[in-house]
Amino acid sequence: MNILAFESSCDETAAAVVRDGRTVLSDAIASQADMHALYGGVVPEIASRKHVEAIAGLADAALAEAGLRKADVDAVAVTYGPGLIGALLVGVNFAKSVAYGLGVPLIPVHHVRGHISANYIAHPELEPPFVCLCVSGGTTLIVDVRDYTEMAVLGATRDDAAGECFDKVARVLGIGYPGGAPMDRLSRTGDAGRYAFPRVQVHDAPLDMSFSGLKTAAINLIHNARQKEEALDLPSLAASFSAAVSDMLVPRVMEAARRCGRRKVAVAGGVAANSHIRADLEAACAAAGCRLYLPPLSLCGDNGAMIGCQAYYEYLAGHTADMALNAYANRDIAKG
Repeated sequence: MNILAFESSCDETAAAVVRDGRTVLSDAIASQADMHALYGGVVPEIASRKHVEAIAGLADAALAEAGLRKADVDAVAVTYGPGLIGALLVGVNFAKSVAYGLGVPLIPVHHVRGHISANYIAHPELEPPFVCLCVSGGTTLIVDVRDYTEMAVLGATRDDAAGECFDKVARVLGIGYPGGAPMDRLSRTGDAGRYAFPRVQVHDAPLDMSFSGLKTAAINLIHNARQKEEALDLPSLAASFSAAVSDMLVPRVMEAARRCGRRKVAVAGGVAANSHIRADLEAACAAAGCRLYLPPLSLCGDNGAMIGCQAYYEYLAGHTADMALNAYANRDIAKG
């Protein structure tokens, strides 16, 4: 089954062709990161306009790279939430027009379910059930993946997403946007114990997280140092901040796996590229006797292949849509 998939939830426009949920025939991506870097974050209106400009050409490029004709497409899939509503609407409406024109099924895909599915591409042997840590610029969740389309949230951030905190601290430091990669590079020569940052516990919800206090602590430290004209050890600041984020993520996902009796742990989303978090998860899983599944860096960010992968399993479960499909800025992963 050849699925033409579209992703436009934020600042990457992507189109891909995926066969039978696991074989990626093509994956074309147009990133807007350089443009949004001028503003220190994503400007929704600009993102939407750029999606409009790019999506048709990417669809043609994805088919050409896959060596397929339009008649070879068996279904069309699209991210319909969560994300920036204007950006999502571009992808949803384009996908509806393609599905209608080709006379093939339309498959709506939850963005975070797509990120989880990136692990199926990277690890063909991986099958549910497992626990997945989903961490990105807009989402921080611990999910029990009971089956390909049956999922339950075990823990979530109460405020900021982990990736959002990396972006905002990096912006204050002036080291670039998106902030995850420059913060990670900077941290590799730093001392993770140099600066004391808070590790927050949520009362009566041990698997939930809160990152707003950590973000505020880091920004206040930077501002106070600048006001006093004191030098900061930037690599150590980045390392200390990364360690604090990891300390709030890793123990919780391991506790979630223990509670659910899962021996497999996966990670998904852009923050899954962070070297500190990856190393801490590897150590924690080794100590607990769990198998860890990490996507390659190329599949951590937004892409169309992950949407095409998850779409296959949504289709098998009977989850298709008609031309009334809408986009949603927020969407429960358990409802798909």
